[in-house]
Amino acid sequence: MLNHNVIAASENSRKTSKRLWRWNGSGKGTFCGKGCKGQNARSGSKYYPTFEWGQTPIFRRMPKKRWFTANNALNFSVINVSSLEKIIASGVTVIDRKVLEENSLVKRDFLIKLLWNGEIKAKVEIQVNKASAGAIQKIEKAGWKVEIIAIQKIEKASSKIK
Repeated sequence: MLNHNVIAASENSRKTSKRLWRWNGSGKGTFCGKGCKGQNARSGSKYYPTFEWGQTPIFRRMPKKRWFTANNALNFSVINVSSLEKIIASGVTVIDRKVLEENSLVKRDFLIKLLWNGEIKAKVEIQVNKASAGAIQKIEKAGWKVEIIAIQKIEKASSKIK
């Protein structure tokens, strides 16, 4: 059986490297494999870490970041009335976030904004976070009921497994 305390390197598997700068008879004297004068022949570090050998470096190829994106910005999923036809045809009378998520019209972390684009004759109650002024007028004329829910911070889905 092979154990850790028995394992050993075989003979001649570890060769000592030639010592540099020890006269010409060693084979590594005079220029010592560094060539003649120049940056590479000098001591110390050679190139800065992002050096790309004449190619324009990545940090110069990328555009400068011009704008600040707020971390507290609100993201809205925009829903047109015409996209609700399929849900209303299934017989739903109250449309809220849960119904919209099931029909994949709204992303989980997004708020809901309703726009009036299309015509629906059925009377429905809908709950959204925002609605355009034109949408509210036309919805009230059509006899719908719109409930505007106060905007609250939606907790994002945690990536940690509990």
